[in-house]
Parts: sequence; C-alpha cells; structure tokens
Amino acid sequence: MTPPPDPARLTPREARALFRAGLVTPTSGWSAGWTQANLIALPKDRAYDFLLFAQRNAQACPVLDVTEPGDVAASIFDGDLRTDLPAYLVYEHGEPVAETADVTSAWRDDLVCFLLGCSFTFEAALIEAGVPVRHIEAGTNVPMYRTDRACRPAGELSGPLVVTMRPVPAPLVPAAVRVTSRYPAVHGAPVHVGDPSQLGIADLDRPDFGDPVEVRPGELPVFWCCGVTSQAAVMRSRPPFAISHAPGSMAITDVRDSTYAVP
Repeated sequence: MTPPPDPARLTPREARALFRAGLVTPTSGWSAGWTQANLIALPKDRAYDFLLFAQRNAQACPVLDVTEPGDVAASIFDGDLRTDLPAYLVYEHGEPVAETADVTSAWRDDLVCFLLGCSFTFEAALIEAGVPVRHIEAGTNVPMYRTDRACRPAGELSGPLVVTMRPVPAPLVPAAVRVTSRYPAVHGAPVHVGDPSQLGIADLDRPDFGDPVEVRPGELPVFWCCGVTSQAAVMRSRPPFAISHAPGSMAITDVRDSTYAVP
C-alpha cells in the first residue's frame, strides 16, 4: 500500500484506518498536531514492575495512559491497539519472534498496555521554530541508539537508555533545547549535545533502530530520550512475553500535542 501524499493532514482516525488496512510506515510527520505514543504490552503479573520502571525512568518512559488487562483501546486512543499501529514486534523471553502489522492472533487477555510519550510529538514545534528535522526531510525513520547509560532497575526489569538523534545547526541548538523542554511528558529537553562517544555510541551511521541520517558541517548531533528504552528493557530482562510497536511506527492518539506543552 502506498502512503498518502500528505500524511501530515490526516486525522488520527484516518491514519489508523490506513494502518489497519495494512500500510506499514514510520509515522514521523503524520497527523500533525496529534500526539504519538510508544506501545508496550506486558502480562498483568509484569505490569507493576514496568510501571515502577517507568516511574523511576520517567524521562525515557513517560506514561501517558495505561489500560485495564485485556483492553484494546485506551482513553487517549480510540482505536484498536492490536491493529491500528503500522507495525508491531512480538517478544518471547526477550527475543523478537515476529514483526507484523496485526497482533490480534498473538493477543492475550491478561495484557496491560502502556502508552508512553514519543519525541515525534515535539517535531512540529521544532520545525515551526526553524529547527530542521532531517529524517522528516529525508522521508526515513529517526535514528535510535542504545547508550551505555543504565536505567534504574525495577523488580525484574533493567536495561540501557535508548536515545533518538537529530542533527541541529549549532546556532539553533539553544532553540531546540528551549522548544523541547516545554514537552516534559514526551521526553522533554535533550540529554546530550555533541560527542556521541560520551553516550557510548561508537558510530552514528549504525543506529541500533531506525535509519541513519546525515550530520552536515556546522551541525551538532542532539540526543533525546526514547521510549524504545522500554523495548531494550524487555530484551535485556527477558520476560516470557511482550508486544510493542516496531520502532518508529507509533500509536497516533486522539490527544493534541498542545495538551502536553507547558508554558
């Protein structure tokens, strides 16, 4: 299925209908003005550990909503969490065993879904402030990297911080920090600017998730926390079962970005 010519103009309902029909695509730049979210679904007996993990690592895993066990919709997502994202990963004992556009057949009645803030939410604000967003310009997925920074563990869950990277012209870095700091519920201000080795990242051209982007002369790599931290915790901690969105293929919610902006 071919993506529409201007996905930014689609409502969340229209976008979700395309994903339900089988369109697989990164969602950066889709449904401008509407908040996007990470999805992680775990059995009820692991849900408290994850909620505590998210509370202890709130910048990386900011919780926007939590469902009752078995529910397939949420207060901020008036769709079906099993079908209305572009792509999902199914994990068994921390290993991804399937990537699919529909997880209905894998769904369990004891799954608790967490919707976590996503940095795609503040990208429109960056663009409005004149800060380029390279992966949107290129039509690719955002690059994501595991770092050498350990998250604070909770129960049986532990793992590394994962970050996204956007190249920013050096004179515009203060603007990027100022704009994104207004969105603490969707990762907020950057965690690092400049040398990627300070985060244990050896090669920007080899992201762990997503696609590499060009860092041009006069630009600095700027790093924000990423909700894929939750998936890294699943891979490190190896719970028996989990479902997540495929990195970059987010849940488009029914909440406006402005809801999560602070003055």
